[in-house]
Amino acid sequence: MSGESDQTRGSEEAISESGDGIRGAALGSAPVPLSVLDLVTVGAGHTASGAVRTAVDIARTAERRGFHRYWVAEHHSMPGVASSSPAVLLAHLAAHTERIRLGSGGVMLPNHAPLVIAEQFGTLEAMAPGRVDLGLGRAPGTDGATAAALRRTERLNEGADDFPQQLAELTRFLDDSFPDGHPYAKIHAVPGPVQATSPGGVQSAHRPPLWLLGSSGFSARLAGSLGLPFAFAHHFSAANTVPALDLYRASFRPSEVLSEPYALIGVAALAAEEEHEARRQVLTGALSMVRLRTGRPGLVPSPEEAEAYRFNELERGFVDSWLGNVVHGTPDAVRQGLDELAKRTGADELMITANAHGGAARLRSYELIADAYGLPRG
Repeated sequence: MSGESDQTRGSEEAISESGDGIRGAALGSAPVPLSVLDLVTVGAGHTASGAVRTAVDIARTAERRGFHRYWVAEHHSMPGVASSSPAVLLAHLAAHTERIRLGSGGVMLPNHAPLVIAEQFGTLEAMAPGRVDLGLGRAPGTDGATAAALRRTERLNEGADDFPQQLAELTRFLDDSFPDGHPYAKIHAVPGPVQATSPGGVQSAHRPPLWLLGSSGFSARLAGSLGLPFAFAHHFSAANTVPALDLYRASFRPSEVLSEPYALIGVAALAAEEEHEARRQVLTGALSMVRLRTGRPGLVPSPEEAEAYRFNELERGFVDSWLGNVVHGTPDAVRQGLDELAKRTGADELMITANAHGGAARLRSYELIADAYGLPRG
């Protein structure tokens, strides 16, 4: 970013496009706004540094082509995923973008003290005013042993069961709204609203919008009851997508945040000039998932390694099922698949994640999808 005036102008544009920082605008012929979910994957033969450079390239490409937002997701103890610290990544990305919304998809709330999250995202809001999203999940984003190491406790269900209370605490820290007499009434998340009430204080009117993430009905119902936007992980829980979105809409109660439901879904999609090449690329992600599900997480394999791998019968069934939920092929085929998915689910936004071995294939996919919908070239 080139200076405070440019940053402020970019942030004001990001807010004005949606009005509330949540709703996006469908551009070109896209049926709904399009966004990006990046796992900052690390392929065999590549480094985490290279993956972060690719993340910057993807974020800047998404901004240039008119994607609404770019999120990163918290994962741990996975060699092929370099997004263990969303707040750190988002700070880096904020320095390399000007307009696109940046956020977490998500931060796993039970892994962290709510005050720490409020401070981290208050800092991000100060770096990129008006364009930071705080998406929250209640899963650990890893295996049980790693979750225990993160949380310093063996009682892992406790964090998930306490999620509504943790969410309420985080919200009060973000709004600086603990009532008098509360043990945390004199504790303030800084940067945050308390700075506006200090002598001579001037504080941004914006704070990161909260999103709830989920792959089942729990967060869908909670998001609806609180009047919050909802993001569903269709890319790995496709069978639950429509029931969860129906539950969210049925549970929705208008709030100061939203007057009506707003739901996005994460979609695994990859486009290439030729169908065969798209298949080669998405097979690398499928093999990664096979290894993860069988306790052998590693770097994302190359297309050559994935093609040469001999899947057993059980693995082949998993791969066929997995690839059945990945929209892939030529740009026209991907566009048709995304159009159908938007129509079938009624999603208000599609957040595309392109998982492949190399950054070039993922970057090219986002460009091809943007071209297929006639998005601006920037």
